[in-house]
Amino acid sequence: MQTLQNIRPGKTVTVLRVVGEGALKCRLMEMGLTCGTRVTVRKTAPFGDPIEVNVRGYSLSLRKQDAALVEVI
Repeated sequence: MQTLQNIRPGKTVTVLRVVGEGALKCRLMEMGLTCGTRVTVRKTAPFGDPIEVNVRGYSLSLRKQDAALVEVI
């Protein structure tokens, strides 16, 4: 399964689900990363962490370890 951390800048994907459990999963979903949401990867930091994405009309920065929990197509 492909995750958000592996998507190149400029690509748009759709969220399938957020894996994991507990507070982190809830927090990612509260930030708008829910099933069916379109996400555009805008850019990555020079060393690849964090990743900036555009979701539901706003910019969001995610650590790579958190982006690995978001499965996309």
